[in-house]
Amino acid sequence: MATLTIRNVNQATHDGLRMRAAANGRSVEAEVRSILDDAVDTPEHNFLIALHNAMQGEDLDFNPPIRTSTPRDIELP
Repeated sequence: MATLTIRNVNQATHDGLRMRAAANGRSVEAEVRSILDDAVDTPEHNFLIALHNAMQGEDLDFNPPIRTSTPRDIELP
């Protein structure tokens, strides 16, 4: 694994990272790793995670309409 050193971080930024890390039950270092990982993740992966997160806790009912006619015939070659 690589090591990254960041100097001259604004105190307010560090405090915000510390609070965010505490809210997520992580160390500041683990929180920064998570932020960096999310920042460089693939867009497709981020979209699926965002969709999953958006749907958590939602109680969605899908009630397709009842078919009133018979399915049409198809011709296969």
